[in-house]
Amino acid sequence: MTDALPPQRIAVAADIPAIRELMHASASALFPAFYDRTQAVSGAVHLAHLDTLLVDDGTYFVHEQDGELVACGGWSRRAKLYAGGAAGADDDRLLDPAAEPARVRAMFVRADWTRRGLGRALLRSSERAAVAEGFGELVLVAALPGVPLYRAYGFTEVERLTITMPDGVPIAGVEMRRRIEER
Repeated sequence: MTDALPPQRIAVAADIPAIRELMHASASALFPAFYDRTQAVSGAVHLAHLDTLLVDDGTYFVHEQDGELVACGGWSRRAKLYAGGAAGADDDRLLDPAAEPARVRAMFVRADWTRRGLGRALLRSSERAAVAEGFGELVLVAALPGVPLYRAYGFTEVERLTITMPDGVPIAGVEMRRRIEER
């Protein structure tokens, strides 16, 4: 393995099965250090769930090494903020870039690829794409394993949340925001 990041590209429909597998494997490996067993299992099912509109919208990225996906994540111009809870009536509504923040969504890195800059690279690509569409701020709801990455990237905590999964299991999360700086 080298220090260079594996190539990043926009996800396509053919990637969906591999993205789902990566998300589940990442959550299954990383969540137990932050959540109890019941929460980790529930989170791996319900938070590590791909909203295929991200792929359809062309706002989701993957890093691929030797034919395997090792990281995925992206952003959305739609109102849905996170996977896992009950669906909202306006989840698919397009956001107003002048008044609302773009959403950072579904960031997952394979456990053996963490802490190598892949999460930061996904955030940079998401930020650039959001800026190109006129957004001036990013918002996300982080699962606890992601909080250190988002803090290091400049996100600040808005509030701590408890999200009830569809199976009734409560999972802690953190809503975070970041103004997009001119570069």
